[in-house]
Amino acid sequence: MIPIRDDNPQIGIPYATYGLIGANVIAWVFLQGAGFGNELEISICQYGLIPSNIVGTQASSHCDGIAGLGYLNVLSSMFMHGGWMHIAGNLLFLWVFGDNVEDAMGSVRFLVFYLLCGFCAAAAQIISEPASGIPMVGASGAIGGVMGGYLVLYPRVKVHILFFIFIFFTTFRVPAFAMLGYWIALQVFEGMISYGSQGGGVAFWAHVGGFLSGALAALLFKDNELLFDHPYHGWSDPVKPASVWDNPDNRQE
Repeated sequence: MIPIRDDNPQIGIPYATYGLIGANVIAWVFLQGAGFGNELEISICQYGLIPSNIVGTQASSHCDGIAGLGYLNVLSSMFMHGGWMHIAGNLLFLWVFGDNVEDAMGSVRFLVFYLLCGFCAAAAQIISEPASGIPMVGASGAIGGVMGGYLVLYPRVKVHILFFIFIFFTTFRVPAFAMLGYWIALQVFEGMISYGSQGGGVAFWAHVGGFLSGALAALLFKDNELLFDHPYHGWSDPVKPASVWDNPDNRQE
């Protein structure tokens, strides 16, 4: 199931969301060679997060001999990806959910919130596999935090889901709490059954750590004045139809 859009009106211009999408694309093209040649594998080793390197156990891996950035790899790994589908999927989720979370915080707060969720996601993955020599890359931990924040701020908003069945596909709408609740439950389940695996794969516990930190941090980072301007926040019904908010002159009533 792939979210393609929501019924949440965008109030302000999401400068931080656009900037983060742009930063990921720039890193993909100029640091990772857009997934072509040896640049992809080298960039994953150089800029990815290897838990054993951070903890100090120095486990053997295929990245031996490629110098990283030390603790800065925690930050740089958030802008690296493992393939076209990886970056496309992550940026689609950020596009769908990021703008409205930014609406509730303002651009500067949202940027800090996003990076904090990314750090928490990295910490969760390091704690779950401290001896791992496998590099972790991707924005999905931080974006998981955005999704956790969205669940807290806009639980009832309808999300349009693209659903594939073999060669057929359709779309349907579900409340955000149902879609995001299913997503985080799946991450926990997959994390539990893959725990201790020595091979590569998805960093499920980073997703869980990012999501939970985002759900909690949203309560601290939200700006109640900005959120009040939004028609669909919280569990209550909007006091005005969303169309009213399309007119800037009516937002301060």
